[in-house]
This record gives sequence, structure tokens and C-alpha cells, in this order.
Amino acid sequence: MEVKRLTKKAFFVLGKLGSSRDGENFVQKLWEEANGAFEQIASLVKRDPDGSVSAVWGAMSDFSLSFLPWEESFSQGLYLAGTEVTEDCPKVEGWILWKIPGFEYLCVKAEGEHSFQEGISLLKERNLPLVGAVQELYLPKENGQCYLLFPIRKLEEP
Repeated sequence: MEVKRLTKKAFFVLGKLGSSRDGENFVQKLWEEANGAFEQIASLVKRDPDGSVSAVWGAMSDFSLSFLPWEESFSQGLYLAGTEVTEDCPKVEGWILWKIPGFEYLCVKAEGEHSFQEGISLLKERNLPLVGAVQELYLPKENGQCYLLFPIRKLEEP
């Protein structure tokens, strides 16, 4: 399992919002909706110097939108299927903008269906707290490789 620490200041994600209360396969449906309407926001997406999309996020929060871990054994919460944008991103009809707080993360490369549980176990082994909702980071430059970001320390906001 590939693991590293990552510190990321607060950032913004523009996406399609759903909830575990929306029923089975709600995450897949959100991604289909977001990908199908990507052209609506393509000009707003944060990009690398070569013009490629910087980061795609499966952003998560508890229902209070406090970015706490999902409830009921990590099975209940909010999910935003989207992409990173700049702070000055305008409102776009049909899309939701979240400001994800800054955290220090334990970053785990997702390499199978058990990666989430392996990350939770790793936190326990290292005696690290889970202080926020786990985030999914997809890197287009790595063929969409997914990393699970487990928040272990919230950064102070200026």
C-alpha cells in the first residue's frame, strides 16, 4: 500500500451534489451527470501549466456540511462529484461549489475495493485521529488514479 502525508490548504470544488439517502448507485449517477455536463464548466476548471485538468474530486462531508466523517460506519453523508476550481469561480446553475477546509492528510493510493478499510486500519495502527471526511482525489495525469485522503489534522484558517 502506497502511503504518504499531504498538506493541502482550503480549496474549492465545483460539482454535482448527492447524498447516501438518494439510494443505491447514487455516486455513479452523480459522476455520469457531472461528466455529461462537463462542457458547462470546462472553462472554470483549475488546470496544470500544460492545460490538463489538475484534479478531480469525490468530495465528501457529513450532512451538516461541516466536513466531518460520514456517519453510521462511514455509510451516510454527502458526496460532490466535481473538479477543483479557483476561489473566484462564479456560480453555475445546476452546479454546487464547496470550499473544502485545509487539512493534513494521510494519502493512500486506492488499489482495490478494500483501500478505504486499509486506510482506517492504518490510522489506528499509527494512532492518528480521523478529524474530517475522507476525500477521493483523482489525478488525470495518472490516468485517473484515485487517492483516498484521510484528514488527520485540520489547518488553521487565516
